[in-house]
Order: sequence, then C-alpha cells, then structure tokens
Amino acid sequence: MQRTQRTLLGRLARANPTTIFLVTLALVLVALFTPGVAGGVLLLALAAALVALLLTTWAVQAPATRVIRLVMLTLLVTAALTKLL
Repeated sequence: MQRTQRTLLGRLARANPTTIFLVTLALVLVALFTPGVAGGVLLLALAAALVALLLTTWAVQAPATRVIRLVMLTLLVTAALTKLL
C-alpha cells in the first residue's frame, strides 16, 4: 500500500460514522432533488467514491457484505442513469 493510501485510510478509520452517514445522506438527497443532469452527475460522483471505497476494502469484507455493497452500487448507478435520461 502506498503512503498516501495509508494516510487516507487512517483518516477514514478515525472519522465519525454518524457524520459520514449524514453527509452522504445529504448528498444523496441533494442529488435526488436536483433536476436534470446535475443530479445525475452528483449521483455518479457518489457512485465513483463508493467504487473506490469498495475496491479498497474488498479483501477484508465478508461475502455477504460484498453482495450488499454491490447491490447498493447498482441501485445508485441505476438512479443516476435514470436522472440523466
């Protein structure tokens, strides 16, 4: 693992889970209520961040957790593509 990855992962590990949840929830709500392409782009940006997190933590997750994360990612990308169309 690179030094910058360790720093980022360490910061994420120390972050308050409630704060992360509330910020993510706010971003999803803003993206869902923003009309047109802007909302779809915000959802795709959130999906990209989720993919990065999923790839980083894939090796340490249980198979059931992997499936749930993939389902949520699929739902998020579907919502984003629906907003874009």
